[in-house]
Amino acid sequence: MAWTKYQLFLAGLMLTTGSLNTLSAKWADMFSAPGCSGTPNHAFSHPFVQAVGMFLGELSCLVVFHILLCHDRRKPEPTMVPGQSFNPLLFLPPALCDMLGTSIMYVALNMTSASSFQMLRGAVIIFTGLLSVAFLGRRLQPSQWIGILFTILGLVVVGLADFMSGHGNDSHKLSEVITGDLLIIMAQIIVAVQMVLEEKFVYKHNVHPLKAVGTEGFFGFFILSLLLIPMFYIHVGSFADNPRQVLEDALDAFCQIGHKPLILLALLGNTVSIAFFNFAGISVTKEISATTRMVLDSLRTVVIWVVSLALGWEVFHGLQILGFIILLLGTALYNGLHTPLMAKLPCCPGGQRAEEEEAPERERLLGGGKAANES
Repeated sequence: MAWTKYQLFLAGLMLTTGSLNTLSAKWADMFSAPGCSGTPNHAFSHPFVQAVGMFLGELSCLVVFHILLCHDRRKPEPTMVPGQSFNPLLFLPPALCDMLGTSIMYVALNMTSASSFQMLRGAVIIFTGLLSVAFLGRRLQPSQWIGILFTILGLVVVGLADFMSGHGNDSHKLSEVITGDLLIIMAQIIVAVQMVLEEKFVYKHNVHPLKAVGTEGFFGFFILSLLLIPMFYIHVGSFADNPRQVLEDALDAFCQIGHKPLILLALLGNTVSIAFFNFAGISVTKEISATTRMVLDSLRTVVIWVVSLALGWEVFHGLQILGFIILLLGTALYNGLHTPLMAKLPCCPGGQRAEEEEAPERERLLGGGKAANES
């Protein structure tokens, strides 16, 4: 069945904004500018300020939700289902996980390449699978266990590629690259906890996805904005890459933006892209399928890698291709993307269940939460 123009637009929007989200964050990290009180040029290293911007993008989804709801109610026959009422504090635990995981990943992105950052985020499959077995009582299929093993192998290959390329990398020391990679993997444990919490407490309440994303963005934006105040006074020594060597110097970030406005453009790119990426992802699931959404989410890793190479942000390494292919295979096996192909083979009648399983998966993803909406 051929896609409509609207479906093609949604797929392109998801792929483009998903790629821009990581690329714009990395672009901001690559700037250097003078800070406050005449401090000399230094790198823009403000991961927590960037995380606040990302949560602002998520918060905007709540505004979009209410605009769409008001517009729909003006129709003679409203079609939009707002979902049942719920206690907003239900989203606080996953929002705290989102806040911590996102902040760690932005710290890590400043230490490693954009393509490795995106590839290593595939580790979330491992921890989500294990936690869902332990806390949700889920039984994983054999293909999902094989997918987890392939993911582990892919992570080892990508890590090895970073280790080998780190020796000749002028922008990042080898120790920074390894630390960044480990931080990304550690953050995926927190993201997996977030997904399990969302599935256990949020999905069953049938919350509209835009409202779910926006509510978590609300908590993340205001809590992290308030935390910027104590972070301004917490000295962490050489761990921090800012002149005052504090956990986060928001004033220094604003001074650097004032000296180099292009940094603001990069930050706005991150904020706007995450909002459109969430909208496009939800719409792709609704208009096409959850499987298509997973495939597009994997393809944005290729886009990020190709653009990074074209811009000279990183050097080509063949092991990264091998690592990506293994990770892609692991993702496909874990998410059951191989079953639609098997369904077309006369020798695999069991694959006919794929289409029947697609509808519940679509409903689960559309039912609320943002497990599949991460940046």
